[in-house]
Amino acid sequence: MIGISGSVMQFLLAFVVAVPLLGAAAALLPAPPGLKGRSPEQAVLRHGVTVTGVVLVAAIVLALGLDHDHPSKMQATTDISWIPALDVRIHLGIDGISLPLLLLTALLTFLCALYSYFKPPTGPSPKAFTALVLLLEGGTLASFAVLDLVLFFLAFETVLIPMYFLIARWGGEGRTRAAWKFILYTLLGSVIMLLGLLLIGIKAGTFDMVALATDNGRSLTTSVQVIAVLAIGIGLAVKAPMWPLHSWLPDAHTAAPTVGSVLLAGVLLKMGTYGFVRILLPVAPDGFRVFAPYLAAFAVVGIIYGSLACLSLARRGAKGDLKRLIAYSSVGHMGFVLLGISTMTPTGVNGALFANIAHGLITGLLFFLVGALKDRTGSTDLDTLAAHSGGALYGRAPRLGGLLAFGAVASLGLPGLAGFWGEMLALFGAFQPAAGLSRAAYLVFLAIGAFGTLLTAAYLLVVVRRVCMGDPRQDLPELADVRGYEFAAWTPLVVLTVLAGLWPRALLGLSDPAVQQLLAGGTR
Repeated sequence: MIGISGSVMQFLLAFVVAVPLLGAAAALLPAPPGLKGRSPEQAVLRHGVTVTGVVLVAAIVLALGLDHDHPSKMQATTDISWIPALDVRIHLGIDGISLPLLLLTALLTFLCALYSYFKPPTGPSPKAFTALVLLLEGGTLASFAVLDLVLFFLAFETVLIPMYFLIARWGGEGRTRAAWKFILYTLLGSVIMLLGLLLIGIKAGTFDMVALATDNGRSLTTSVQVIAVLAIGIGLAVKAPMWPLHSWLPDAHTAAPTVGSVLLAGVLLKMGTYGFVRILLPVAPDGFRVFAPYLAAFAVVGIIYGSLACLSLARRGAKGDLKRLIAYSSVGHMGFVLLGISTMTPTGVNGALFANIAHGLITGLLFFLVGALKDRTGSTDLDTLAAHSGGALYGRAPRLGGLLAFGAVASLGLPGLAGFWGEMLALFGAFQPAAGLSRAAYLVFLAIGAFGTLLTAAYLLVVVRRVCMGDPRQDLPELADVRGYEFAAWTPLVVLTVLAGLWPRALLGLSDPAVQQLLAGGTR
């Protein structure tokens, strides 16, 4: 922690949110005169690296300046009236819940920009690509920083259009259908969510999330809370993604470019689960308690469904797409996040927030690795990859094979790595849910979720065995190992996955005081 004045912290948070949006606009401008003689494509991609790098540095300084002794307190706050007639305010702030997600977004976007600079996307103008990535970053950062329901909705919606175009213009086979499916699902969910947000704001007399959380639902009748949780929950569940509202996700991941898949899995999915914690739990606790067992039931079904789908894709001869498999694995992993939130306990919610960050790091790494395999082999089909590597990626490209195995064991929740703590705490939360929730039902959910961890280990180990293990065949062409720029883009994810696994207190120490206060009645 370093001593930074409140006004500087305010500026830093506003800077982190605003700079990607300004950078997106600047990316579309003609190149400066000094760059005329260079490749304009490289110039604009370098611009993306510069802007995201500056945002990452500012986010790190912001994190260092946070008062870590009081992470439950909203800090770096800006509160300016925007639409007085509706009492809509430009209200920004961070605490121990939102800061890790802010840092994760800044890091993954920077790594994607760096990767794209050395491996330019194949498709239309790099200017448009860079602008869309920066717009996506700005919208996501705003979602985690705003403290007004209307602004949250606007930021939530901002990310949809850039992701649609990233899939539709730079994606692979089936990109048009996947992009339309993504936008239709998420827009429909958002419309329903908007109705719930407006209902809360109108009935409570304010859209301010801090005031609503402090009120803790006392100004809302139980029936209003139930309707609001149902409407908002549907919109958030689509983005989460919760079974059975997940079906847009596998198609979107399969068709998306590597950078699109990394940002979709690592950042966008977190916006849905963050909304459950930041809005529904403190603002409408009675309404949330009504739906919590159903949320838990859908969550554990998603865990089993995602794992079985992955096992089906992983078997020999199934022509399973590795990107599609990782997408289905996200349905399962986010099921643990939703299960933890549904317990309404500090243990479960802390586990959900930890699993959010772990999933972003690990799945981001896995999608980078699959993108690298596709660059080398021209395919993400598991049967093709197994044949092309001779089932011996360890022998032909040992660093690439080792990283794929590392990502797999981290994803299955190996103790000592980041994936372990979140899922374990979510299951612990289900062992003793909050008062008013059926412990017998949650013990059943616990058992089903625990069985899902075994299925997760099964399909990931099948993938590692098929692609990485075996004797290398001599008749296959040379397979390039990890390149320098890939090493630079992936190393931070590997290091943070290990650090979070060995030192979980770094994250839990931030989130726990904020979660305790949020469940007790709001955020000050």
